[in-house]
Amino acid sequence: MKKTENRNFIELVSELLASVEEVASLAKESESEREIFSEFARLLYKLAPILSEIRDNKDVMDTATIRKAIESLEKELRRAKTLIKSPDSKQPNIWIEDVIQDLGRSIGLVLFASIDLHLDMKEKIGLLHKEFMNAKFDASLSPSPCPSASPSHDSEFVSATASEKEIEEEGIEIAEGRTEIEEERTNLTIDDVVLQFKYGNDEELNFALLSFNESIRQGLITNEWINEEGIIPIIVNRLASCKPNNRLIILRILRNLALENAVNKEKMADAASLSALVKSLTRDVEERREAVGLLLDLSDLPAVWRRLGRIQGCIVMLVTMLNGDDPIASDNAGKLLNALSSNTQNALHMAEAGYFKPLVHYLDEGSDMTKILMATAMSRMELTDQSRASLGEDGAIEPLVRLFNAGKLEAKLSALNALQNLSNLSDNIQRLISSGIVVSLLQLLFSVTSVLMTLREPASAILARIAQSESVLVNKDVAQQMLSLLNLSSPVIQYHLLQALNSIAGHSSASKVRRKMKENGAIQLLLPFLTENNTKIRTGALNLLYTLSKYLPEDLTEQLGEFHLNTIVNIISSSPLESDKAAAIGILSNIPIGNKKVTEVLKKANLLPILICIMNSSPSTLTSTWQWLAEGVAGILIRFTVPSDKRLQLLAVENEVIPLLVKLLSNGSLAAKSLAATSLAQLSQNSLSLRKSKKSSWFCVPPSTTAFCEVHDGYCFVKSTFCLVKAGAIPPLIQILEGKDREADEAVLTAISTLLQDEIWENGSNYIAEMSGVQAIIKVLESTTVKAQEKALWILERVFKVEEHRVKYGESAQVVLIDLAQNGDPKLKSSTAKLLAQLELLQLQSSYF
Repeated sequence: MKKTENRNFIELVSELLASVEEVASLAKESESEREIFSEFARLLYKLAPILSEIRDNKDVMDTATIRKAIESLEKELRRAKTLIKSPDSKQPNIWIEDVIQDLGRSIGLVLFASIDLHLDMKEKIGLLHKEFMNAKFDASLSPSPCPSASPSHDSEFVSATASEKEIEEEGIEIAEGRTEIEEERTNLTIDDVVLQFKYGNDEELNFALLSFNESIRQGLITNEWINEEGIIPIIVNRLASCKPNNRLIILRILRNLALENAVNKEKMADAASLSALVKSLTRDVEERREAVGLLLDLSDLPAVWRRLGRIQGCIVMLVTMLNGDDPIASDNAGKLLNALSSNTQNALHMAEAGYFKPLVHYLDEGSDMTKILMATAMSRMELTDQSRASLGEDGAIEPLVRLFNAGKLEAKLSALNALQNLSNLSDNIQRLISSGIVVSLLQLLFSVTSVLMTLREPASAILARIAQSESVLVNKDVAQQMLSLLNLSSPVIQYHLLQALNSIAGHSSASKVRRKMKENGAIQLLLPFLTENNTKIRTGALNLLYTLSKYLPEDLTEQLGEFHLNTIVNIISSSPLESDKAAAIGILSNIPIGNKKVTEVLKKANLLPILICIMNSSPSTLTSTWQWLAEGVAGILIRFTVPSDKRLQLLAVENEVIPLLVKLLSNGSLAAKSLAATSLAQLSQNSLSLRKSKKSSWFCVPPSTTAFCEVHDGYCFVKSTFCLVKAGAIPPLIQILEGKDREADEAVLTAISTLLQDEIWENGSNYIAEMSGVQAIIKVLESTTVKAQEKALWILERVFKVEEHRVKYGESAQVVLIDLAQNGDPKLKSSTAKLLAQLELLQLQSSYF
């Protein structure tokens, strides 16, 4: 076999693995003492995966010490191989036990020398070492000794004798190898140790450290000598340049020395030493754990926590460890952070790193100046939502509110700015309301004291955030007080007040507040803001007017004159902000459709072409703002498609309203689909009267056959007869019914029912069936609203007049109809019974009628 020094590490371990497999295989195949040899093989097989991992960790395991330990394992296996192949005068249980324990000692040397190996791997080696050392092979498993040599077997006897001699020699060689490893660690002189600490390479340093550690353990080295030789700064200095396994030994030695006496601690407390120790906080798990433990041991020295806070990255690393997975390191990091937090500057650094408890402690219990310092720092921090949540949970809001209420101007300003930063998170809003700050903020906004004027802007910003919570309504007059401040405030404050009022007006339980706002002239107060040059204020006013228009449409209409309507149309056509367009369109869509004066003003203002132009330039990705805008447009188009005004309908259709409505059936929100279906239903109501009959003399040139409409039994054109069939509207309408959402059902069914007017019901029934609409309508009956169910039953009653459809769909309808008859709304009882009678499942004289 090659000499160890001539083989690279991977070759060395690979050859050892092959030896393990060979010897284990020989043991398993042995004809004698099967139980003992099988157990021996089992133990050897456990060694193989350990050796594979040692080979895979070449970078930390390829040291002279480990090579010697591996060579020792190799010699033990050669010895075992010889013993298995040759008869032995001893009982097998005795020599196998001896070999296994020698192998265990060699594994122990690997464990001892592999300080930088990963923790779980070290645990595996340690467990295997223990198992080999504790292995016992009971003599009862081997009742008969091996057969002794006889005169007829001379050659075998000679071979056995030679084997015993070879085994004995190899045993001596193995023992010498172990002794050599140990002696290399212990035969260093004190002067050698110091020299190798200073100048030795990593291998020499390793031996010196182990020798030094053993000498300390045996009491051969005194603290006086350590101080005289300056050992502590020397080995601290080596932390920057040595390998991981040596760094770990150094840290453990330093911890032991620090526990010895205060003088040793002082030697580690200078800035350079602490900086070297802090670097170890960035390294692997074991080194981090040892480093933070050592720093904690040193932290009872005031100089240490003063200096540590100034070392770049120290506090960040400690906070990271506090939140890490290593429970020991986390606990020690927490204790060290607690010790360092006695310095206010350190507490601020901790907060910047995301650990806020010391800062909150100073806010709560610090001096007046310290509280201001902490609040000011918090107001300037770039906080994430997670950080805001942590500060809220740690109790930062209550002491800040106390500081605002009780402090002088500087304290109030710093507290308000910090609270403004925290109020960006919705979870903190409830904490602010519970603190009772709303009344104080309103009082501040009403204040005319010049020194307090600088506080009004952050106060109004906080109120705008607080107003997002419905809990703000416990302060009954808050909206009225804000309204009264609108014209008395600066633009920034006006904007925040408008935001707050919009949030309050939008709360579902704010009906009384909205009524009071109307009574106090809120709409009249807001309309002038529509011409405001400040875009933020105009946006705030538009949003608030839109919210009020949803709940108070009649009151809004009373206040809107032609000037204001034209102003809103101008905003729709010229504003660069999509959100402003959406709010303005939303206001117009909420004005009652029956108000013809408004319709005339909007018609004169050319609103329709503006809306169509906006909708035709829709973005490829539909945002929530765009969906809101589309819903508003669909709502306005209902005004321009009322069936009582065919001229208005014609104007709408000439402006390409129908293609837009059909497009919304597929691409709009559910609300937009419902509104679009309503407009299409209104247009379709007049299609029958506008159709051109086959015999009409109106045509100079007969229309093409494609113009003929099978439903209306005449010639239909989208732009003149508003025909849903020719517009291609029926398939997307049916598709809505086939979907999961039910909000648009009533409007969709209303549109489809226009194809079943008295003159054309049979044609319409056939077309709906042809478009696969009957099954969709039956399915809708199962889960939609009562009004939609009424529409569906009316449609099915007409469709089932046609025998073909009754035969084809009657069976699938009857299950739904029977269930509806038994469990449905009483309003549906009569129409459901008629349908069941049509399907011959119920007598016309039934008590259902």
